[in-house]
Amino acid sequence: MLLIAAPGLPATLAAVCYAAGAFICHQRPERSLHLESAQLPVCARCLGVYAGAASGSIIAHAPGLVLRVRPRTLLVIGLVPTLVTLVIEWSGLVDPGNIVRGAAGLPIGLAAALVLVPRLRVH
Repeated sequence: MLLIAAPGLPATLAAVCYAAGAFICHQRPERSLHLESAQLPVCARCLGVYAGAASGSIIAHAPGLVLRVRPRTLLVIGLVPTLVTLVIEWSGLVDPGNIVRGAAGLPIGLAAALVLVPRLRVH
């Protein structure tokens, strides 16, 4: 995944990754994962969403895959973990940490890909 490889890429390519990351993410250092002290181009939550979307894109191509839930329902279910972490953060109860933020982003990325990828196929 290019987002994880970005800190080790040649400077020009890394700069493109970080610029793209800045376009789609706040890139706050305290909310981002770091590899050997190098911040990744997106925050932990965004990284989780993109990792979920990448996984969902692969799963969506599985032969015979049939979703037995309505797309909107799947998206709402996928969004719940992120909403829970946001409510916990904004309430000031606890800082869930970047690993939890990233893990909470996975389901919405997965759900979005499972809903969108089959609709993008050319028949």
